[in-house]
Amino acid sequence: MQGINQDNFKLAVIQMVSSAQFQDNLDTAKSLIIEASNNGADMVVLPEYFAFMGFKEKDKLVYQEVHLTGPVQELLCQLAIKYKLWIVAGTFPIQSEDQARPFGRCYVFNDLGKVVTWYDKIHLFDVQVDDAQGSYCESRFTKAGSERVYFDSPWGKIGLAVCYDLRFPELFRQLEADGCTLFIMPAAFTYQTGQLHWDSLIKARAIENLCYFAASAQGGLHQNGRETWGHSCIVSPWGKDLAQAQQGESIAYASIDSHAQAQLRKEFPVLQHKKL
Repeated sequence: MQGINQDNFKLAVIQMVSSAQFQDNLDTAKSLIIEASNNGADMVVLPEYFAFMGFKEKDKLVYQEVHLTGPVQELLCQLAIKYKLWIVAGTFPIQSEDQARPFGRCYVFNDLGKVVTWYDKIHLFDVQVDDAQGSYCESRFTKAGSERVYFDSPWGKIGLAVCYDLRFPELFRQLEADGCTLFIMPAAFTYQTGQLHWDSLIKARAIENLCYFAASAQGGLHQNGRETWGHSCIVSPWGKDLAQAQQGESIAYASIDSHAQAQLRKEFPVLQHKKL
C-alpha cells in the first residue's frame, strides 16, 4: 500500500437519521461518504441500520440481501474503489438460513472494493426501555452471530462490535487480546439509554483496553417515532474525546496515531498487569 502512513490515518464516523425510504438512505450515505473522502478521510464508518429503518422491524425483510450480492453491497464496493476508501458498512440485513431472521451484518470494504471481513451482531437488543416504543425484541427478526471479528488493515488490527455489544466488556477484552488497537462500532442507541450510558461505556471500553474507539450512530427522531441518541464519536485510548457529533446528519473526524498509542501502552502498561 504505497503512500499510506501506517502510523497515522484519518477516520470519519458518519451519523444519519435513517428512514423507511431505502433509496433516500442510500443517497444520503453516498453523499456523506463522498464528503468524508473530500475532507481527507482514509476510512469511513456508517451507522447501524444506515440503509433502512422501517415502521416495523419486519419491514426490513423486503430489503435483505444475499451475502456478497445486492445493491447496497455493490454501491459500497463502487464507492470504496472510486474514492480509495476503507468503508466499515454499518449494518444491514443479510439472509440467513432462517428467512424471517436475517443477520444484522457489518461488512468491511478495503480501498480496492474487496470485502475483507464481515461481522454478525452477537448481542441482540431484547429489553424494556422507557420510551415511545417501550419494548424491543431484536431477536424476533434478527439472527444473532456467534463469532467475534477483527481485521487487518494498513494501520493494525481493528475489532468490530455493534450497538448492544457495547455492554459486554468481555468481547472487547478478547478483541484486545487478539491484538486490536482500535474498536469500531456502528450503533442505533435509544435516546433514553444513550443519554445515561453511551459516553461512559465507550470511554470505559477505550480506557480499560488502551484502545481507540470509534462509534458511528443514528441520531435523531425517525419516521417510525423512534428517537436515537446520536453523539457519534472517536475516543482516544486515554478516554479523551477526539471528535463528537450531536444530533442529526453529520460527520466527525479524528486522526488515529498508533505511535502515540504504543508509547502510552509502554508508559502505562496496565495490559501487562492483567491477572485473571
